[in-house]
Amino acid sequence: MARLFGTDGVRGRANDDITAELAVELAVGAAHVLADFGAFRDTATRPRAIVARDTRPSGPFLVAAVSAGLASAGVDVLDAGVLPTPGLAHLVEKTGADLGVMISASHNHHADNGIKFFARGGTKLPDEVEDAIEARLGESWDRPQGTDVGEIRPYENAVEEYVEHLRSTLTTDLTGLTVVADCANGASYLTAPAVLRAAGATVHVIGDRSDGGQINEGVGSTHLEKLQAAVREHGADAGVAFDGDADRCLAVDADGTVIDGDQIMAILALDLHERGELADDTLVVTVMSNLGLKLAMREHGINLAQTAVGDRYVLEEMTLGGYVLGGEQSGHVVMSRYATTGDGELTALHLLQRMATSGRSLRELGAVMTRMPQSLINVKGVDKQRAGIDHGVQEAVRAAEAELGDNGRVLLRPSGTEPLVRVMVEAATQEHADEIAERLAGVVRERLAL
Repeated sequence: MARLFGTDGVRGRANDDITAELAVELAVGAAHVLADFGAFRDTATRPRAIVARDTRPSGPFLVAAVSAGLASAGVDVLDAGVLPTPGLAHLVEKTGADLGVMISASHNHHADNGIKFFARGGTKLPDEVEDAIEARLGESWDRPQGTDVGEIRPYENAVEEYVEHLRSTLTTDLTGLTVVADCANGASYLTAPAVLRAAGATVHVIGDRSDGGQINEGVGSTHLEKLQAAVREHGADAGVAFDGDADRCLAVDADGTVIDGDQIMAILALDLHERGELADDTLVVTVMSNLGLKLAMREHGINLAQTAVGDRYVLEEMTLGGYVLGGEQSGHVVMSRYATTGDGELTALHLLQRMATSGRSLRELGAVMTRMPQSLINVKGVDKQRAGIDHGVQEAVRAAEAELGDNGRVLLRPSGTEPLVRVMVEAATQEHADEIAERLAGVVRERLAL
């Protein structure tokens, strides 16, 4: 049976896969498991949780269900309303709350939704704790009565507190920079414009609808075309794009050229390295990062530590090694001095600050690395669980790797958040990368078809 939790919580079609009933059970299970693990404060008061959501239409009923489940298990709940995922993580850490629950499906379609948990301190739950929660779904339990049930009330000023936290991380203001911010019609529609303006930038905003019916639709970090056009239209110095829950950021320069997560990490790593603040001269990345990043960092004396895909695994490696910067090509960037998880708005602020302090354009800064030509194909309608064990698929991968030699690489992996297999190929030329990726995708479709 497939694991309920993916690389970033539980995710699926809202009111089909992700139902109110499941939300209640997950909340109750989380309360019980975290209590058993000794994760709640040793105090006479009830445990406290903070719940937040993005703008999706299904968000309110899922927040209500999660809140009901937690309160029924004797946990007090603060409802922070619409807030980016990293904003929730920050508030959990700041307030000493015992648990955080984010209702979001990140960059997915508006009909999807998800539930992800944060432990005390604002960190994502380890796999073993998620598995323990899943194992206890539907179990019978002794329900608290009377005044022992939890209270549910709003978290006042959640947006303002998060915006102030972001602004406080800057050492230089952004006066003189003109920026376009694409909020993906998601959770950053209030916070991103507010913090960029508070930092002194001139800001033009797109993708700032709050109804959630168009979250990620043609906007945000997965659809940069409107941002590119807006940057050129306004003569902006840069554009920054977030996803639905604003835990990732991509950028475009003044010409509309994309600056991806690898380039952003390279820019921030060099900044920290030059200031002697990059711990152990190491940047933490995932297996999806472009080979060009590795080559560029090696040239500047910076090491790479590599993890599985998912910012939770990046953060685990950062914690283990005491590193301060890591992330993913997709734009999840973790700056552990200021955040406990990937934070798109924090990333954007520090990228823009690097422009302000260096006096260099984003195009100049992004040129620190040359991306190897890369082809990525998402193969749908296949059994992703068999991708790593099917003999024919693995033979095709080995043959492709032998063909590429030292001039490229192959990565074939099941998505942790969507029902598909990702085929990624890097090669000396785009044509060669595309050709091998198409060939491997064909093998995956043939061998793993449902």
